[in-house]
Amino acid sequence: MAQYDLPVVIQGGMGVAVSSWQLARAVARCGQLGVVSGTALDAVLARRLQDGDPTGDVRRALDHFPVPALANRVLAKYFRPGGRTPGQPYLPVAKLTLRPTRAQQELAVVGNFVEVWLAKDGHDGLVGVNYLEKVQLATPAAAFGAVLAGVDYVLMGAGVPREIPRLLADLAALRVGRIGVDVHGSDAPHPLELDPVDILGGAGIGELRCPRFLAIVSSHVLAGYLARDESIRPYGFVVEGVPAGGHNAPPRNATLRDELGQPVYGPRDEADLAKIAALGIPFWLAGGYGSPSQVQAALRAGATGVQVGTLFALSEESGITADVRGDLLARIGAGTLQVRTDALASPTGFPFKVAQLPGTLSEDDVYEQRPRLCDLGYLREPYLREDGEVGYRCAGEPVHMYVRKGGDAADTVGRKCLCNALTADVGLGQTRRTGYQELPLVTLGSDTEGMSDLLAAHPDGWSATDAVSWLLRDLTPSLLPA
Repeated sequence: MAQYDLPVVIQGGMGVAVSSWQLARAVARCGQLGVVSGTALDAVLARRLQDGDPTGDVRRALDHFPVPALANRVLAKYFRPGGRTPGQPYLPVAKLTLRPTRAQQELAVVGNFVEVWLAKDGHDGLVGVNYLEKVQLATPAAAFGAVLAGVDYVLMGAGVPREIPRLLADLAALRVGRIGVDVHGSDAPHPLELDPVDILGGAGIGELRCPRFLAIVSSHVLAGYLARDESIRPYGFVVEGVPAGGHNAPPRNATLRDELGQPVYGPRDEADLAKIAALGIPFWLAGGYGSPSQVQAALRAGATGVQVGTLFALSEESGITADVRGDLLARIGAGTLQVRTDALASPTGFPFKVAQLPGTLSEDDVYEQRPRLCDLGYLREPYLREDGEVGYRCAGEPVHMYVRKGGDAADTVGRKCLCNALTADVGLGQTRRTGYQELPLVTLGSDTEGMSDLLAAHPDGWSATDAVSWLLRDLTPSLLPA
């Protein structure tokens, strides 16, 4: 398949390891941009090792880490030959803070290195990594691990990623990388930094290549703000519309709901594509662009291409477990799959798309049976305590604990533990000592037209290669940007 100067298709970075290295590698080998999800890769690495790394791929990547002693420390702590015994819980991974320990930073660096290295192995295609601005406490160490593995693109949404271009440039040059972390109640962001030279123990690896940065935005206003200053300007934009899966930007009128309790979006919530095109920066359209006709529509609108998530989330290489993927495909084939925008589920306060599946946490009664706890904590909010120190709270944790930390009990209503649920989506859910097994909560885009059409052509399911070929089947040189 042809390799274009810029990818026409960007495979979305979804969930926790849904956008697996296998998926990103398959898309990259098709000449498009394969993307791994960078969320919680420290926990993903630790749990894969505790499950015995049955394919040996994780250990193969660790063998290529430039500082063997560092990789060996991670391996020694988490690897279990043959995997855990039945019912044995995973070892805990320390929660993120503004003062990470050395071990925390090393695990995050190595986890991101492993995922990106495996996605890039054996071909010369393009690989990216997707991060969430809302998970600021993870960003410096995670980004360095990806840069160390030679990642080609970094993508970030769910906020205003104005500090990322400088962070990536500093990390690639092996300078101290810094960002400001938003702390509720504080007048200014609090600094968080990572020293690449210190992390690598002074190993002489030479300056690294700086990846291109794509900011995921939902409005032309935010795109214009990021484009106006060279120090915060991204290489390009992914312009995400309302149908996109995962976290969505809140609508202008945050109080308006439909009969199902979903946020109501209107014309004012749509990005003005003409204004984005006028910025003169490459951009890709996302959210409802998972069909050949929509790829052509995006190109005619001046876009460089499209970002597609759901089509790839349901492909064979996706990290979603086979039984959950099979259930989703069956419902798509029957025309019964419903995806709702839940205004409350995410502790971040952003609306979150949820596929309605029996036996998953999309059902309120199933979620009510779950012990309410927060032990992964990637979506915790830093806040300023009365003593001037920084504390951490999550609207998905036990209500009395959240209130004790100064939170409003009303903010806990309807909140769900996305961190544990998303790890369960890919077969890495925690087993509690009580015997409770964490259950999935699946996020998908709400536009199923492309999925239905592709399923008609591939009734037993499709591969990432099938999806790329289908998306680009009607592409002609005249449609490509000059």
